[in-house]
Amino acid sequence: MSAKLDFSKLSLMDALDLATLIEVEAFKRYTQFAERLGSSAEGDAASVFESMAVNENKHGEQIAERRIALFGDQRPRVKITDIFDVEAPDYGAPTSGMSPLKAYWVALSAEKKAFAFYDQARRHVNQPEVKALFEELRDEEAEHVQMIEAIIAKLPPAARIDLEDEDSHPNSDVRRLAKDRFE
Repeated sequence: MSAKLDFSKLSLMDALDLATLIEVEAFKRYTQFAERLGSSAEGDAASVFESMAVNENKHGEQIAERRIALFGDQRPRVKITDIFDVEAPDYGAPTSGMSPLKAYWVALSAEKKAFAFYDQARRHVNQPEVKALFEELRDEEAEHVQMIEAIIAKLPPAARIDLEDEDSHPNSDVRRLAKDRFE
């Protein structure tokens, strides 16, 4: 596959394989974000990312079932690196100590890319069941975008602080004491 995707030349199998890669990469990314951020309360960033990981895994399973039904165990022609122009966040965008806000920005960018992929791919898919699946996934990606935008709009100022910067933050000792006392 080339770095720039020509949807008109994308085979049905390649479209399904790229879709699978999109969902697998998103599952791994959201699982990693949840682990890095650590959950402290229901509805916090880690909980949101855990829920998103479950959802992406479900999508991946749906796509894999369809792919196997249509193409069996034929080897994929796409590579994991093919998703960087399709859905994956820009290389280096996720960092180990990123703030919840930065994690949401990375997620928002990736969800918008996934929406664009499914929107474009469905236009070139002739198989009705796959077309319907891609339309469903496109619509779910649109919901993810709206959800993340709403979350970002409500984030408190503390969500902007990188986790690795907490120790150098002027109130870090106070915050750590408060966290130890009240949790």
